[in-house]
Amino acid sequence: MSCLLLADYLNEIFEYLEDDKITLHSCLLVNRIYCEIAIRILWRNVWNISYYKTHILLAIMKILIACLPNESKDLLHKNGIFIITPTQKPPLFNYASFCKVLSINKIDQMIQHILENQSHYINLNYKKYLLLQEIIKMYMKQVSSLKSLCYYSSENSKYIQNPITYFIGAKNCLSDLTELNCSSNIYSEFFYQISQICYNIKSITIDFRVIISDGLTNLISLQNNLESVTLKSDYYCRTEFTISSLVKSSLTLTKLKIVNYNTSISFISKFKNLQELILSSNANDYSHEFNQLQHITFSQLRVLKFLYARPRAELLIKFLENNGKNLTEFYVGHHDISLNLAIAKFCLNLKSLFAIFVKDELEILKVILNNCQYLENIRVWCGNGYLDDKEFLNVLVKYSSKNFYELEIYYCISSEILPEDLEKFFINWKNRKSKKSLSLTIFSDNEENFSLDMKNMEIIKIYIETGLIKKFNFLPVSNLFQ
Repeated sequence: MSCLLLADYLNEIFEYLEDDKITLHSCLLVNRIYCEIAIRILWRNVWNISYYKTHILLAIMKILIACLPNESKDLLHKNGIFIITPTQKPPLFNYASFCKVLSINKIDQMIQHILENQSHYINLNYKKYLLLQEIIKMYMKQVSSLKSLCYYSSENSKYIQNPITYFIGAKNCLSDLTELNCSSNIYSEFFYQISQICYNIKSITIDFRVIISDGLTNLISLQNNLESVTLKSDYYCRTEFTISSLVKSSLTLTKLKIVNYNTSISFISKFKNLQELILSSNANDYSHEFNQLQHITFSQLRVLKFLYARPRAELLIKFLENNGKNLTEFYVGHHDISLNLAIAKFCLNLKSLFAIFVKDELEILKVILNNCQYLENIRVWCGNGYLDDKEFLNVLVKYSSKNFYELEIYYCISSEILPEDLEKFFINWKNRKSKKSLSLTIFSDNEENFSLDMKNMEIIKIYIETGLIKKFNFLPVSNLFQ
C-alpha cells in the first residue's frame, strides 16, 4: 500500500477520533505518517481539552511561543520576556497553522499564569499584553482559514492597541469564520471591521456586559445564514440590545439559547423555524412572555429546555399541547405533577427527558415510559423525598422501551441503594429483550456516599468489563444543568 493511500485511510479514521484526545495522542508515537495526520487533528481545536490539567495547557502555550517568528521572539527578548520552551531547536511542525479554533481568552489565562510566576518581571501588565499580541499576530498570519473565534474582554486583551483585524493576514484568516463567541464590550472597531470581513457566521454567542459596543448589532444583521444564537447577561445588568438585528435571520435561525437575559423574549415568536430553544434563568421564569408564546406553534421545534426557572405550569402545558408532539428532548428543572402528566399526554416522540418526580409519582413515570416508546435517555432526581432509587430502577427495567440505553441520576443527598439491589438491576437489564449496552451517569458531590465502601463501584466495574455498561461517569452537581 502506497504512503499516500495509507495516509488517506488514516485521515478518514482519525477524523472519527477528533474528540478522543487520548487515543489521538497515542497515535503520535506510532510512526511519522501517524504523527503527521494525528497532530493536525489534535491541534485543530487544541483548547477543547477540558480534562487536561493546567500544566498541560501551559505546555501547549510554550509550544505556541516556540512557534513564534524570530522577529517576535527578538521583540520579547528586548522587553525582558524570557520563557523556557520545550526545545531550543525549531519545532518539528508549525503547530499554529493547524489551528481552526482561536481562544484569545484561554491564551490570555495561560499568559497570566506563566508571567505572574516570574516575580522578577517589571511592567508585568505591559509584558502580558505584548506576549498576547505577538501570539495573535502569529495566528492571523499563519492560519489560512479560522473557523471559530472566542474573544471575551479581559484585563490584558482590552489594552491591545489595534483590533486583531488590523494584523497582517487577518482578512484571509477570518473570512471563513463560522463561529464567534464574544463579549459585548470589546472595542467598537473590532465589530465594525469584522462585519466587513465575515458574512457567513453561523453561530454567535454574546456575553453582555455593562457596555454594549457600537457595531455589534450591525455585525449580526449582516450575516447571511445565522443558525444559532446564544444571549447571556448578568441578571443584575439590564441590556438594551436591539433584537431587530436578529429579524433578518428569522428564517435561518434554528437554535436559540437565552441565559439571564432581562429584555423581553417575546421576539421568539418571530422565529418559526426554531428547532432548539433553551432558556436558563434563576430570576425570570418568562411567564409573561409565555402568555403569548403558549398559543404559537413552532412546527420544527425538537429541543425545549428550561435549565432553571420555568413558566407557570398551565402556560407550559398549553405550549406542550401545541408543540409537544414534535419534541425529541425536553428538560425542565422544577417539579409539577400536572406538567409530568402533560408530558405523558403530549410528548410521545421524546428521545431524551429530564423531569423531576417525587416519591409517590412512580405511576406517572410508568405512563411516560409506556407512552414514550422512542425514549433513549432519562435524567431524574433520587433521594430526599424524590424517587427511591431501588423502586425507580425496578420500574425502568420493566417499562422502558427497547430503545432506552442512557440513564442519568442526580442524588440530592446520598444514594440509598444497596449493592445487592444495584446488581439485581444490572442482571434484570441483561435479561431484557433489548441488548443495548447501558450508559450510566451519577451526579453527586460526594462519591463516597454512592460507593458504599466501594462495593457499588466494584459492581459497576464488573459490568463494564462484561460489556453491559458501555460508559460510566461520576460528575459533580455543577454539570447537572449543562
